[in-house]
Amino acid sequence: MTTSPAHPASTPPAPPVPLAALLARRDLGLRLLAGPGDVPLHWVHTSEMADPYPYLLGGELLMTAGVQLTDPARYVERVVEAGAAALAFGVTPVYDTVPAELVEACERRGLPLLEVPPRTPFTAVARAVWRLMAEARLHELRRVTEAQQSLAAAAARPSPVPAVLGALAARLGGRAVLFGTDGAVTAAAGREVPAEAAGRLAELAGVVSGGPGGPASASGEEEGLRLAAYALGGRDSPALGVATERLGPGDHTITGVAVVLLSLLTAPHRGADAAVRDGALVRLLLGASPAEAAADLDPGPWTVVHARGGDGTPFAAADLAASLGTALVEPEGTAGVGEAGAAPASVRLLLPASSPVTARPGWFLGVSAPAGAGDLPAADRQAARALRRAEATRRPLVRHRPGGLASLVDPDEAAAHARTLLAPLNEPLKETLRAWLSLHGNWDRTAVALDVHRNTVRQRITRCATLLDRDLDDPDVRTELWFALR
Repeated sequence: MTTSPAHPASTPPAPPVPLAALLARRDLGLRLLAGPGDVPLHWVHTSEMADPYPYLLGGELLMTAGVQLTDPARYVERVVEAGAAALAFGVTPVYDTVPAELVEACERRGLPLLEVPPRTPFTAVARAVWRLMAEARLHELRRVTEAQQSLAAAAARPSPVPAVLGALAARLGGRAVLFGTDGAVTAAAGREVPAEAAGRLAELAGVVSGGPGGPASASGEEEGLRLAAYALGGRDSPALGVATERLGPGDHTITGVAVVLLSLLTAPHRGADAAVRDGALVRLLLGASPAEAAADLDPGPWTVVHARGGDGTPFAAADLAASLGTALVEPEGTAGVGEAGAAPASVRLLLPASSPVTARPGWFLGVSAPAGAGDLPAADRQAARALRRAEATRRPLVRHRPGGLASLVDPDEAAAHARTLLAPLNEPLKETLRAWLSLHGNWDRTAVALDVHRNTVRQRITRCATLLDRDLDDPDVRTELWFALR
């Protein structure tokens, strides 16, 4: 058994749909011919390519009529290698029945194979999956919102710490334990767990509260239970441990709210010196001159982090700050729960350079190079550029890279050149061009990164070439445009 971060590296944009739920739709008439019927589906993709591997991201239901199916065994091998969750085969107009060789290959590789009857168009299957996903997403949002409200109400009770632990255990259907700075259990709620699981949970709590530079969270499994521990502060701090049968993305969000509340409830009172220092740091981050604030600051070095994303809840920025181990956070805007068209949360944070910064689920992070108190404005700009690269390349975390060709050009001259060169393009076109260039001109990956259709990407790139009057197939042109966009 290994210790790992308590949060997954990434989560799908919506809760997955069980294949069994799709098979239960009688109006579709789908029939399972091979493989298990309990796999999760993250999205749907239709392809008639002989080798669909380059166009799959993993976790999808791949639908095909077998237009170019010549070697079923090789086809299934490539689909499995790409990580597809299941294969749906439409009978007619190419085949009257699902080829026996395809059924045998799917059975050998454990790939679920569905028969789509002639009366059911592929679009109906895709629409059913998206509807099931929307229903699951709405249910999860309601569950998380209700949990947040119950945790907030618990924190306002006369004995807030036991109340928050009780509310958390009830929402997770497991056990919540507060470990003191000495590792002893100071409070607990929920159903009892086996002694082996309780001992393992105490070990994880010791990992996250063991001192500076350690992880903010850790997870493991024992006795069929998912275990996770979260630090509630800095060095020698209390820790929260949870044990439950499942710990999905929504459960992580609920636990994150509890972590923030318990961090506030168990934190010692801060001294006047700390308040003065923090106020100076925030003033500096918000644009005050270094000379005005440096006298009150520790010399550092510090790290500036820019972040965008979150789960759309009011606690998103605080949850991120708690997971990174800092109280110095400036939320610039947070999307409301269920608020259509709302922009994702934008956050700036400041933390000691010795504190590790790792990817967080649902966030894009841009991280500056370590900087002293007088260089924080420059570090702030570094973090902003790193965040733009993270969003363009769809990477959860990007760090500032010092040096390179950009460092050889005067920043003001470079900015003036970029403004002139890119003046014909509006922001959507710039964003598309940036993502397309960062992904080496790959249409499908750019479409996925921007969450638009690949034809939309082609149209926008063609429009960019026309407005700029440049040949975008020329590597020199691409290099110049990438430099300007950065």
